[in-house]
Amino acid sequence: MNIIKIKDRQELDKKVPSMPWYVEKFIGYKLPDLSPSSLLEYVRDYETFFSWLLAEGLTTASSIREIPLVDLERLHMDSIDNYKMFLATRKENANGRTTISRKLSSLRSLFHYLSQIAEDEEFYPLLKRNVMAKVEIKRTHKPKDTAAKLEGKLLQEVEILEFIEYIKTGYPQDVAKNKQALYSYEINKIRDVCIVSLILNSGLRVSEVVNLNVEDIDLKKKLTYVYRKGKNDDTFKTPVYFRQEATEALTAYLELRSIQYKAPKREKALFLAVANGKKEGERMTKRAIQEMVIKYAKRFGKPYLSVHKLRHSFATDYYLRNDLYKTQEQLGHASPETTQIYAHLTDKTMAEAIDRTAD
Repeated sequence: MNIIKIKDRQELDKKVPSMPWYVEKFIGYKLPDLSPSSLLEYVRDYETFFSWLLAEGLTTASSIREIPLVDLERLHMDSIDNYKMFLATRKENANGRTTISRKLSSLRSLFHYLSQIAEDEEFYPLLKRNVMAKVEIKRTHKPKDTAAKLEGKLLQEVEILEFIEYIKTGYPQDVAKNKQALYSYEINKIRDVCIVSLILNSGLRVSEVVNLNVEDIDLKKKLTYVYRKGKNDDTFKTPVYFRQEATEALTAYLELRSIQYKAPKREKALFLAVANGKKEGERMTKRAIQEMVIKYAKRFGKPYLSVHKLRHSFATDYYLRNDLYKTQEQLGHASPETTQIYAHLTDKTMAEAIDRTAD
């Protein structure tokens, strides 16, 4: 099981006992089919909903764990509408329609299980009335809409090389007067170039980059093995190919990994960082990689860039040179519909290329 899934499983095991018994039953039912990460999202969504029930006085219980099933049966559509409004106004959510739809979908899954699948000792459904069955959850994630949001926020063609080159040579010039920033850069520049180059030449997700071990890299075949998102059988890894540019960056990083980060032999992680107060390198965190990319992106003049947008940048460029299904396989998308956002993104890119040719 990969590192993130292990942590999510541990967090899931901590949270589930604070949930009502019927939520525990639902999680147990779903456990063979869904990853710990997905189930943790479910539980977090239920935590938000049950906390709202308590705050609104819509339950007789004094804690989340004590909320009885009968209180769910008594909910009216007005209550669900009020909950949707509550979600839309929460500051910490930046609750767009996608987030709200996901939270409502989590609830609908629970209510469906309790009313249609789970039974009591007399073979009757645990939940006699399912208010969530009346709730329409609109599809909010259309490829064309996603493409429109990404337009102008990705690295285009030559910019991919320019961004990598900026990290190599441009950034140290920009922070030359900042001794602390320059010191950190000198220590980590080869690692940072390697991470950015790998993502921009393979389309790996940040979670996949975090979980990479040294043994996962095959420089001769130009591929790495990763646990693909949505795969619940952790026995097998999926091969993902990367371009020659990434091979060069990986070779440079691997030559200094053990020495630069004082990696102990037991540490298998590919990308390391030495935390303050520690002498040996440890696996880089997801947050550290995200912050690293944002740091360079701001100085590069594209503050909206993120790790995920680097992945999108690769995918758009890759799609221009291949087809939908090769792009789907490279990115590890479960459905070709998800990959279709790059068809919409490349429509404009190809039109601009034709204009340049005409000039």
